[in-house]
Amino acid sequence: MGRNISFIQDQRGAVSFELPLVCVFILLTILFPLADVAIAGFKYLSAHQALRDMGQFTQYKPPSDVTSSSAVSDWKSSLPSSVGGYSITAEVYCNGTPAPCASAATLPKYYTFTTSFSLSPMVLKSLLCSTCMVKYSERFQ
Repeated sequence: MGRNISFIQDQRGAVSFELPLVCVFILLTILFPLADVAIAGFKYLSAHQALRDMGQFTQYKPPSDVTSSSAVSDWKSSLPSSVGGYSITAEVYCNGTPAPCASAATLPKYYTFTTSFSLSPMVLKSLLCSTCMVKYSERFQ
């Protein structure tokens, strides 16, 4: 008694055909976009930490005279221009306006640091920024 097996019933080779398609699908839809987001996250955290380090440095070395524009510019030039490989722009504010302050009674309220980093995403080009700006602000204590 011979068994009549058709090719439709015997699908043992289907997995060997489907596996490469499933792997390509997973790579393109899950892993590459996830890698883009992970790279962006690591770069953002690194830039933000550089700004926090600059903020810590500033807490211990504030401007000497916030009413003098020359003292404020000397203070800005005395700050390190880059921290951790990120170039940083510093600004001191007195009651919402950039220093120099109007009077000696008005003390600087907070400072703001800004830096940027660049990304070149593989898949998420339209969703992620190519040049990302990071801002950090803290009150003087």
